[in-house]
Amino acid sequence: MIFVAYKPPFVSSNFYLQSLKHRYKIKKIGYSGTLDPFASGVLVIATGSYTKLLNHINLSPKVYIATVWLGAESSSLDMENISKVNIVSEFSISQINKVLHSLKGKITYTPPIFSAKKINGIRAYKLARDNQPIELSSITTEVFDINLLHYSHPFLSFKIIVQKGTYIRSIGYLIANKLGVSGTLSNLIRIKEGNFCFENYKILPPLDILTYEKINLKEYEEDFKYGRKIILKNDKISKNKRYIAIFDNFFSIIEFNDIGEIRYILNNLEF
Repeated sequence: MIFVAYKPPFVSSNFYLQSLKHRYKIKKIGYSGTLDPFASGVLVIATGSYTKLLNHINLSPKVYIATVWLGAESSSLDMENISKVNIVSEFSISQINKVLHSLKGKITYTPPIFSAKKINGIRAYKLARDNQPIELSSITTEVFDINLLHYSHPFLSFKIIVQKGTYIRSIGYLIANKLGVSGTLSNLIRIKEGNFCFENYKILPPLDILTYEKINLKEYEEDFKYGRKIILKNDKISKNKRYIAIFDNFFSIIEFNDIGEIRYILNNLEF
């Protein structure tokens, strides 16, 4: 099955996943993009053979609500490693809106050292915990929209829509930096991934959430069951485009090569 869960704050995504696994006695379980331990919000969860579908689900853009604590300093850019809190002057709403507006579009920044980025095969956060020197390359991301929700000094809350892979902790740091002060996130909630939002753990039909075009190949059902070689001569089929072939009790994700031969991306997934 596939469903949307709501991760509570101050537990890792993997810990939360394992708690679901043990609670419901699920043998195989996986989830969408990792949420920081201090963050809460949407995780798309898949179980059994449907874990293979996670790479085929559109999880972008992502929508977050975040709060920046202006004046706070943290090596992880969140609440977990605050080392100092500076008293900073209050800002006008126009100053804040100007900064937020400047972040719309493509931006380049350095990910937090407490992140899952790998350096010589080792996760950056593991090196950071051991106080090892870390140099991370800059990354480019796109901010589709960002708006001020509330400002009660020194806390600034905003809603942001971004592409997959964006570090919101870094966005919070950039906001504070552009205002000329230190800052770290005090709260982070993911409210949406792609078209997925939390609806009380409602089970989602897989064919409704996959965006590939559906194709009728029922006359080849036995061939699909055993993964046999199939070549179709059909001018309406696009080469190297993915399709969903639907049968009575299972479905498959496929594509066609230049000679019309079917390549099984995922085969024989039962309903």
